[in-house]
Amino acid sequence: MNVLSVQSHVAYGYVGNRAAAFPLQRLGFDVWAVNTVQFSNHTGYGSWTGDVFTADHVRKVIDGIFERSPPSTCDAVLSGYLGDAELGEAILEAVSRIRAARPDALYVCDPVMGDHGRGIFVRPGIPEFMRERAVPAADVIIPNQYELQLLTGSHMRSLKDAVAAARALLEMGPKVAVITSLQHDQTPDDVIQMLGVSEEGAWVVSTPFLPLDPPPNGAGDAVTALFLAHYLKSGRSVPAALSAMAAAIFEVISATYHAGTRELQFIAAQDKLVRPTREFEVVAVG
Repeated sequence: MNVLSVQSHVAYGYVGNRAAAFPLQRLGFDVWAVNTVQFSNHTGYGSWTGDVFTADHVRKVIDGIFERSPPSTCDAVLSGYLGDAELGEAILEAVSRIRAARPDALYVCDPVMGDHGRGIFVRPGIPEFMRERAVPAADVIIPNQYELQLLTGSHMRSLKDAVAAARALLEMGPKVAVITSLQHDQTPDDVIQMLGVSEEGAWVVSTPFLPLDPPPNGAGDAVTALFLAHYLKSGRSVPAALSAMAAAIFEVISATYHAGTRELQFIAAQDKLVRPTREFEVVAVG
């Protein structure tokens, strides 16, 4: 299967396409990685070098891909952090071209905008683009808890609130919503949860919370890629994909924790990405 992944790129470390492409490849997918930036390292370090690419650059690269392999051969589009809304429009144009040739192709969107403790960290216009353009176009939307609240205007305290907010997100267009980094008033301190919601139901999976300081960048990019991979491999089963994704990302986080580094340890955990040593129960909640 072929995945068009349009995201940022760093030479050192693992965020954006560097956090998405390798897990997809290890799980058997061919990745057409289109980079929206090329930086020396992720911006969490405070300093970096490199360039942001224009929307026209991204369009030209995608055009070149489709000259080699037409849109009908693409199984899914994956997008993450956007430098500006015009880049988002270039991605949506590619999604439209692919869907015209391949109606069953998926668009999986990680609507990167912000997080608890940091607030909104994207340029003005990006939250509006996500809410008005990207979310309605997506088949699968994978925000963190902060982004879910930003997109829906909800304020959640309980798991019931989170399910309701995710269902409100589905009313905007997507068929599936996966909420990452979920913590509510019933979440134990040593646990972190992820919630998956579709028309068929709602499910939650819990994994141990490992206190990495600072938290590694790129985990959300990897989660989105892993869910996409397992959603397709499972015949588009939300609970099956949620379970497999949780097991795989926990292996990466665990390897990172034991290495004592802030960069995700994909290479050390690569075999466990494919064959995790632990399973986590997925519980139906609605």
